[in-house]
Amino acid sequence: MHINDNRRWLAMIVVVAATGLSACARSSSLGSEAASHEGPARVEPVDGTDRQQIILSLHAARRVGIETARVSVARRHRTLVPYAAVMYGAAGNAFVYTNPKRLTYVRRPIAIARIVGAAALVTHGPPSGTAVVTVGAAELLGTEYGVEE
Repeated sequence: MHINDNRRWLAMIVVVAATGLSACARSSSLGSEAASHEGPARVEPVDGTDRQQIILSLHAARRVGIETARVSVARRHRTLVPYAAVMYGAAGNAFVYTNPKRLTYVRRPIAIARIVGAAALVTHGPPSGTAVVTVGAAELLGTEYGVEE
């Protein structure tokens, strides 16, 4: 795949993400989120880091259909990340969204050594047992970068 193809895919992912979360905003306008003046998602800095965290409302997480799986360890103490959780930035850098606490998601860079079936063997990334987003990461990416309708 060429760099331009990667950029096209990223652009398509961002458009899909914006569509999904803007639908959350419209559908939540009649629910409890409107009463509390909170939207479907907010982005906040993670204390002591240069990272941001995305905090979804329960309604938005359900609407997006967020699903997670755990990072595991294979033979020889190699870390395996579900390949469904792997996302790529415009420059080709790989990352995953971790789920450190309920309804909270943080982007985490990974270094992939190779793909083994449905998993990515990583040399750098979240430790074994970490929950990573396998469904809904594109919507989180759109939210993190402020893509709106």
